[in-house]
Amino acid sequence: MAVWTCSGTPLVTPLNVLRASQPMNSLGSCCRLFRQTLLANQAQLAGLQATTRRAYALPKAALSRRSKEAAVVNGDGAEENKAKALEQVMKDLNSRFGRGTVMQLGNAEPQKMECIPSGALTLDIALGGGFPKGRIIEVYGPESSGKTTLALHAMAAVQRAGGTALLVDAEHAFDAQYSKRAGLDTEKLMLCQPDSGEMALEVVDQTVRSNAVDIICVDSVAALVPRAEIEGEMGAHQVGTQARLMSQALRKLTANASKCNCTILFLNQLRHKVGVVYGNPEITSGGQALKFYASVRLEVRRKLTVEDSAGVGIGIKVKAKVVKNKCAPPYKIAEFDIMFGSGISSLGCLLDAAEGVDVVQRKGSWYSFGDQKLGQGRDKTMAILAESKDMQSEIEAKTRAALGQTDINDMYDKEAIDTDAEDSDAVSELEA
Repeated sequence: MAVWTCSGTPLVTPLNVLRASQPMNSLGSCCRLFRQTLLANQAQLAGLQATTRRAYALPKAALSRRSKEAAVVNGDGAEENKAKALEQVMKDLNSRFGRGTVMQLGNAEPQKMECIPSGALTLDIALGGGFPKGRIIEVYGPESSGKTTLALHAMAAVQRAGGTALLVDAEHAFDAQYSKRAGLDTEKLMLCQPDSGEMALEVVDQTVRSNAVDIICVDSVAALVPRAEIEGEMGAHQVGTQARLMSQALRKLTANASKCNCTILFLNQLRHKVGVVYGNPEITSGGQALKFYASVRLEVRRKLTVEDSAGVGIGIKVKAKVVKNKCAPPYKIAEFDIMFGSGISSLGCLLDAAEGVDVVQRKGSWYSFGDQKLGQGRDKTMAILAESKDMQSEIEAKTRAALGQTDINDMYDKEAIDTDAEDSDAVSELEA
């Protein structure tokens, strides 16, 4: 027998009533008889009404509570609650991992990107001020293109500023006499000639974490030979050993270099991929990791040979292209002279840049600065500038100001157009 209950109290079912009176014909007659039964028992009717009211009241109360919670989140006081929650999270993280783990950038001290001069004015402009401190830099190019000379001038600039430089000479080809002529103080220079790639990168890592060195130059990545390759037989295949070594080292060096504000300069060589018909077959050694971890990638190539009046080569003109730059706009071009035996010609670079932006005018073979004639010929003009430091500083200031208002690539485009025009005029004169 089916029994209907209200709060655990059994009610008289319509089924019993129907059985006592007449058979059940429909659901409607059943409900009517059940209503009549409840009306006859007023106590049970009152209990059923109270239970029904409570059942309807519970969902309404839950809905009201959720509405209030949503109002707190989305309405008044939402920003205050979010700020308190964020402050508490930052406090917990800083107490767990150390002060400054998570900080609001507006409350931190303003940090200006410090740069190391490269020794060439045009290259400093192309890099956005020079080599950035606390970053990893890759300089690559063909043989005898000026990679080591560029690194020596950067280390010399750090020494002149009172810093410490470390040279990791993995190629075992360090020339102390040439380094002195390039401006490097070899007596204060720290030199390491490692036996293996693991030793070289371990020296770099520990030196960076000491927070006592300002710039480290690794010459070169191609000479970082893994220990397994050294201990193995000649001709044995060591697939990807150097790439894995560089990838593991760079994962550690990137964060440490940034924290200790130490610049790591990797010099790299070029190799050729086999079987490339279309596109550039050149590739740098050491795997792909250095391309991603480097903040600046600089490609240097020899453009032409600088000759004296007798036709004897006395230097090279280098064209540098900023392939990647996270600190300034990339794809800038710079040209400068590297003289045999002395390194980068800073005065020649300054004179060429000043002429390119019309700070110094050249008519024929005579150079002039404003209304003052400097000298006849490039070499004599450079000698005059070397003697007059005040004039040299004034020309450099005006040249930097002019290059700061224009793109340095436009200067070289203008020079190329002028050179083509001069060549066409010369050909026309010969034909006439």
